[in-house]
Amino acid sequence: MTMLEQRIQQQFFDSADLKYAAAEVLSKPIANAVSALVGCITSGGKVLACGNGGSAGDAQHFAAEFIGRFERERPGLAAISLSTDTSIITAIGNDYDFASIFSKQVQALGAPGDVLLAISTSGNSANVVKAVEAARAKEMTVVALTGNKGGRMAEMLLDTDVLICVPHERTARIQEVHLLVLHCLCDAVDLQLLGEQENT
Repeated sequence: MTMLEQRIQQQFFDSADLKYAAAEVLSKPIANAVSALVGCITSGGKVLACGNGGSAGDAQHFAAEFIGRFERERPGLAAISLSTDTSIITAIGNDYDFASIFSKQVQALGAPGDVLLAISTSGNSANVVKAVEAARAKEMTVVALTGNKGGRMAEMLLDTDVLICVPHERTARIQEVHLLVLHCLCDAVDLQLLGEQENT
């Protein structure tokens, strides 16, 4: 086996090790997040999701699986990714500042009872932090998806919010677990709304 192949295998092993370690730590907060999401959706609310870079992709991925479907057929669930409208993002970034690109959207679109899914591997992204502040003013519940020790976002949360903090420092590893967490959320929301899937 070449050194390159060994390095590639090590990436898989490191990712798998973290997922095993995170399973026990994150199962309860993920379950709490599912309860918040189901409560929001069944009350006619919506989920606003935001993040930067790879986390922006995760926000879009989540919204797509809520509105479309995850693995089972069901009516679409209300979710909006705040990282997708380039006109809104560039207008706010140009007229105000980049730190306001999500908070201005939360102020305009958020309502009491909605959920903000705030994604930041460090927990310190200024525009995501400002989105959390805006969600607080709108009486929304925050589900914070972070890594390391949760950063600034972890310090801002209330007892009614949910912190899902991946216990790792490396961004790539955190993002890999974030994707798994999002799939867990989608699967569990479907389970709560639709019940167990019958074997055919």
